Amino acid sequence: MSSTSPDRLRVVVATPLTDEHCALLSRLEPRLDVVCDQALLPPMRFPGDHSGDPGFTRSAADQARFEALVDSAEALYGIPDTDPAALRRTVRANPRLRWVHTMAAGGGAQVKAADLTPDELERVAISTSAGPHSSTLAEFALFAVLAGAKSLPRLQAQQQARTWSSRWTMRHLSEMTVLVVGLGNIGRATARLFAATGARVIGVNRTVRAVDGVEEVVGVDRLAEVVGRADAIVSTLPGTDRTRHLISKDVLAQVRPGVIFANVGRGDVVDQDALVEALRDGRVGFAGLDVVAVEPLPADDPLWGFENVLISPHTAALSNQEDRRIAELFAANATRLLNGEELANRMNTVDFY
Repeated sequence: MSSTSPDRLRVVVATPLTDEHCALLSRLEPRLDVVCDQALLPPMRFPGDHSGDPGFTRSAADQARFEALVDSAEALYGIPDTDPAALRRTVRANPRLRWVHTMAAGGGAQVKAADLTPDELERVAISTSAGPHSSTLAEFALFAVLAGAKSLPRLQAQQQARTWSSRWTMRHLSEMTVLVVGLGNIGRATARLFAATGARVIGVNRTVRAVDGVEEVVGVDRLAEVVGRADAIVSTLPGTDRTRHLISKDVLAQVRPGVIFANVGRGDVVDQDALVEALRDGRVGFAGLDVVAVEPLPADDPLWGFENVLISPHTAALSNQEDRRIAELFAANATRLLNGEELANRMNTVDFY
């Protein structure tokens, strides 16, 4: 039923994944015994669809089979059914479980909601998919800032009205200062892209350390102090208790009028009511948001009504290569685990990121 050899690892795929990528796991790390029962997993609707078709259901017998399968695992590829309650049940039912890998770059909210005990969090290592999404999110951040700098809303409105107006100046990235808030995988990739355009990049990070492409790094405690120097602000931060509303009303009060704001991290990092106020009075001239405080964004939310706001339905991270990249990350981490090394991307279970 399960691997008991220290030289092998029984992995149960608990999230939708194609047979091709299930096979890739074993090919990249031959010491894995990978179990993937497609009949028990929701069909994928698109690449990176880690929850699968919401219309999928299991019979009582199939649910029992699925639970028995995940309860036989030493490692789980994904949180079962992307459900904190299912994760909690599985951890408590399976004393052999050593490792759970989340599909999200963050995944902390799901693990925190599972309400595992400190002993359970010590026994079962949790790792995340930080890294595979970085380049696509960095590109969206660049796109959002360019959209603001190059007057995308005005251009679209004039095209719709078939109006050829007089000319106007546009902002030039190489003349701009871009503040990147958060210098994890996504933030570092974002900084490199902006630096390549000639922009001056300032970074805000909990740990002050040199980062490629970043001219100056300051601590989070100096965010309000430096935000007024930026022509564009990009948030790449995860959602944690420490980061909630870090971009606050007080911070937004210090911005340069007309600043461009992009968010590719988590929506609750921003005080959204304060952002709406800043959009109304012109302190924020343009916002490109892949994430918002409540998702899906309610139909009556005021953000929908701004012509100078670009809203993406939390889709900027998805690419056709996501599933392969996550599988490669998991296989490399499995090699680390089997070799007695530390896991990459092991979740901090104090801040849950």
